[in-house]
Amino acid sequence: MKYSYYYNDNSHGEERAQCMQQWIKEIARGKRGSNDLTYEQAKQAAEEIATGKATDAQVAAFFIAQRLKTEMPEELLAFVHVFSDLTKKLTLTEEIKTRTIDFASPYAGRNSFFATIPVSLLLAERGIPAFLHCSDALPPKYGVTIADVLNELSVHTVKDSQAIADDITQERIGFANVEQFSPPLSTVKHIRHEIGVRTFLNTAEKLLNISGASSIMMGAFHRTAINKIAPIFKDLSYDNVYIVQGIEGSEDVPVHRNSFVYKITNGEMESFIVSPKEYGVYVEEERFNKKIPVQKQAQMIEALLTGENYEELTYAYNQVVFNAGLRYYLFGYDDSIEAGMNYAKEQLKTKVGYEKLLQWRNRRN
Repeated sequence: MKYSYYYNDNSHGEERAQCMQQWIKEIARGKRGSNDLTYEQAKQAAEEIATGKATDAQVAAFFIAQRLKTEMPEELLAFVHVFSDLTKKLTLTEEIKTRTIDFASPYAGRNSFFATIPVSLLLAERGIPAFLHCSDALPPKYGVTIADVLNELSVHTVKDSQAIADDITQERIGFANVEQFSPPLSTVKHIRHEIGVRTFLNTAEKLLNISGASSIMMGAFHRTAINKIAPIFKDLSYDNVYIVQGIEGSEDVPVHRNSFVYKITNGEMESFIVSPKEYGVYVEEERFNKKIPVQKQAQMIEALLTGENYEELTYAYNQVVFNAGLRYYLFGYDDSIEAGMNYAKEQLKTKVGYEKLLQWRNRRN
């Protein structure tokens, strides 16, 4: 696919400006006067932004106005469709895509422990393909990214699409920097940095489905966010959607509080509350470390995967076991969360997750 982003044909400049101005006027009429865009209107705005036709000022104005108005499902869906159409995808077999789980962590990064990394290695060791992805840290958080931690673990994070596909197929785990595959995200990156606030691209970019996975797992801060995003999945390519009330909006549930878990299949949504106390992994919130440097993250992951479980690792150990057990249950590999947790404990005890890390680390482009 060929991409074209910036145009010098000034004869159409005024027409393009008026088109974008039209949509900005609709959503920027103030608290009482602003209007939601239809899917088709939002799609036109997304195309103007994704192809570089809209000016930087127009893109910034559009994002800020949407932030104040709050986006609607049809608007978000339009942006996902447009940006996804302009995003290159991995070439995987249907069998692999059917089994792959896309773990969509926040691209803004995070500060707490990345349980999803060791958990994904445990899943991969069990034969469940896990796909991780991110970009460079984005506003508003500018936190530690998955790539930062993987680099600290000496996992190669810069690979071409074939090498990434081979990782997923052969090692059952892969990682991609989404900007390598989605030029539109690179086009607007500097604008997002300059305005410094969350935009609805913070959600859309996680749903581009580079791997073509049939299932996705992501996090959300609260139920309101879930109810707003849930309607769009009926028009996306996922067969199964798993959303949890994770730490920092991630897919990692904590062990110091209860979390809601949603599953969406064929447009039908079901939910339940998962309690760490019920499964014997509860840890007081005072022991939850809210800010862990990237070097420490890597050290903790290696320690856990090599079977260590000293006092300082208690929260992280319990979180890895709890999240692995929850995922094994949700994905249909165990009949209960408890059974999945027991499987994960054995994996950590026998260090098979560390062997998987070494195998992934040793793979080159």
